[in-house]
Amino acid sequence: MTHPRIEIDPAVMRGKPVIRGTRVPVEQIVRECARGLTAVEVAAQYPRLAPEDVLAALAYAADYLGNEIIVAAE
Repeated sequence: MTHPRIEIDPAVMRGKPVIRGTRVPVEQIVRECARGLTAVEVAAQYPRLAPEDVLAALAYAADYLGNEIIVAAE
């Protein structure tokens, strides 16, 4: 699945996924939402973000976890 609003660049935040053109990590957005903030509230904290960027970060995180390989312990 492609995520055009997300970029991974080793020169930006050590290669963590961020919102394209910013240094705002997907991880930080997920943490803010986990604290109960809405997409609009998170976007308001970062002037360069739109609520759609927050939703894109959540979609990226969900896809990342959905494709995680699980190894059963023996």
